[in-house]
Amino acid sequence: MRSSSIYTVDPIDPTEPTFDKILIANRGEIACRVMQTSRKMGIRTVAIHSDVDSNAPHVKLADEAVCVGTAQARDSYLRMDRIIQAIQDTGAQAVHPGYGFLSENAEFVEKLEGLGVAFIGPSAAAITGMGDKLESKRLAMAAKVNTIPGFDGIVKDGDDCARIAGEIGYPVMIKASAGGGGKGMRVAWNEAEAREGFRLATQEAASSFGDDRILVEKFVDNPRHIEIQVLGDKHGNAIYLNERECSIQRRNQKVIEEAPSVFLDEATRAAMGAQAVALARQIGYSSAGTVEFLVDSQRNFYFLEMNTRLQVEHPITECITGVDLVHQMIRVAKGHPLKLTQKDIGIRGWAVESRVYAEDPFKNFGLPSIGRLSLYQEPLHLEKVRCDSGVEEGSDISIYYDPMICKLVCYGDDRQEAIQRSVKALDAYVIRGVTHNIPLLRDILTEPNFLSGNISTNYLPQVYPEGFRGKQLSHQEVVELAAVLASIHVKDSERSRCFTSDHRTTNTNTTPTLYSLVAMFADLQLPCTVIPSSKGYEVSVKGENVVVDNNFSLAAPLIEAKIDSSHETVQLIRMGPAGELRIRYKGTAFQSRVLNEAAFNFLSLIPPKPKMDLSKQVLSPMPGLVKSIACQPGDMVAEGQELCVIEAMKMQNSLAAAASGKVKAVNVKEGETVEEEQVLVELE
Repeated sequence: MRSSSIYTVDPIDPTEPTFDKILIANRGEIACRVMQTSRKMGIRTVAIHSDVDSNAPHVKLADEAVCVGTAQARDSYLRMDRIIQAIQDTGAQAVHPGYGFLSENAEFVEKLEGLGVAFIGPSAAAITGMGDKLESKRLAMAAKVNTIPGFDGIVKDGDDCARIAGEIGYPVMIKASAGGGGKGMRVAWNEAEAREGFRLATQEAASSFGDDRILVEKFVDNPRHIEIQVLGDKHGNAIYLNERECSIQRRNQKVIEEAPSVFLDEATRAAMGAQAVALARQIGYSSAGTVEFLVDSQRNFYFLEMNTRLQVEHPITECITGVDLVHQMIRVAKGHPLKLTQKDIGIRGWAVESRVYAEDPFKNFGLPSIGRLSLYQEPLHLEKVRCDSGVEEGSDISIYYDPMICKLVCYGDDRQEAIQRSVKALDAYVIRGVTHNIPLLRDILTEPNFLSGNISTNYLPQVYPEGFRGKQLSHQEVVELAAVLASIHVKDSERSRCFTSDHRTTNTNTTPTLYSLVAMFADLQLPCTVIPSSKGYEVSVKGENVVVDNNFSLAAPLIEAKIDSSHETVQLIRMGPAGELRIRYKGTAFQSRVLNEAAFNFLSLIPPKPKMDLSKQVLSPMPGLVKSIACQPGDMVAEGQELCVIEAMKMQNSLAAAASGKVKAVNVKEGETVEEEQVLVELE
């Protein structure tokens, strides 16, 4: 992991009094991030961890580490009693909560205050006021912050939700009163969806926050999600550090963020910043925090919520402002006033953050994946690339925690440069052992609507109405990929010819060999001829000539391929028997085969494998926990009827029957852990 600002406007003062020791009540990349700045400030750190995280990078990075329980977060990272015991045992003077877990738990803050331990965050009152969406809306209105129309009260049940939604007018947003991060949120476009949304949002809210209260408000159609970073101290000072555009989302969770926003003008930025600061002052806010807004096409903006903690996407603000937010949080918690004023905060350059997750983007834009990182290489050899991660080669991605692998942050002098650098970094990011979302991230960063800044929170379903299906190759890209595949095949063939026995031999044949091949990928069958020469591999793909430089190694995961005058970074994932090649090209992994003409002709004689009928089976789309089962053997079920609910990373996923019929078998029980594609329910 490497985490640092591109430049700084408020460098660390080694003579300024600070804490001797800080405990970080979190895990993963955010724990590592806090430790790095703490170390620069000369502060010793204490990590906490569950038993399955004993060898995690954040544990290794800390000066001390304490195990606080077992894998389930409720038995470890949410155990206030054990964390407080760790604080007392290690003599930590302050606690940084990161984000998630106890970061917005007012009771935890009060307990620390009672022990004389500093909380590196806002007061318990500020957390309570902003943590409850109903109260936060009232406080925002008192601070004269623009708010969204909605029901100012608690929704009792599904019938009440449907009634309120009808009065407000569809579409409506149904969301948990407590918490954030996209958990417990559903959009309803009709009465049936309102009832269903209430049920699922209530379950998610109870699971994630221990609070199942739900509120309903008007859903702003086609909005942008733009947030303002604020920073306050205990002396009444407060400033804003400009905005972050966070509109690219799936299931109300952010995928790609950038700073600044291509949409805001100076007047709107100043108005949003002024309202965010007004709210911070209204509640006496002291620390780093974020005020989130929805912005419509006319740049009207409405208060969404305030996150009283460090945001996941804080690095892009650090890049364009030169402010280390963790440094500022520690200073404020120690009681120092801000040195920075509003005039010190500018916008320098552009930054893009791509959230790299262990999840399958081909399934509803990203269902979690688990596994061990068998090969892991971050693209840190590239300039102005920052990787905030909490994993390393050999790390396990489990069902117990958020599946984030890394926050890939790329900086440039302007938006185009930051995007281009992001694309290059994603191409060079090697991750093996889990499915990941790099194919989707890279595709978004090269998509015309994103490049033009024409985005909203509906971006993904609008641009990919049938779901994400991987890189859609142009004619030229088809030719390039076929040429690369053919060149890899030939290079492997040449290498094999050099080992005619147990002893290495030299191929003395100087006559150019012509290889007649067929490259098969993406339902295409492309005849190719390849002639190795001093120029490289001269490839002809259906009559189009391409030269691929031969200076790559089959032993390396990355191939820097020079194709005619262009350069492409491709990844050789696997070489299998019978000409099988798995290669990552422009983000997407393509399963391919390259055969000589004779082998290809034999292949056509093999009958196709019959496809299985999956309409009578309900398979788990991901690893997870069986939250509930709504059927039993012998029941008659209708197409579309819910049969069970799977929970993974605290998200509820309702699984329905694909066809009508009688339930033959229920193969799982509530509370059972299941694997991806495990058969849960069978119909006759």
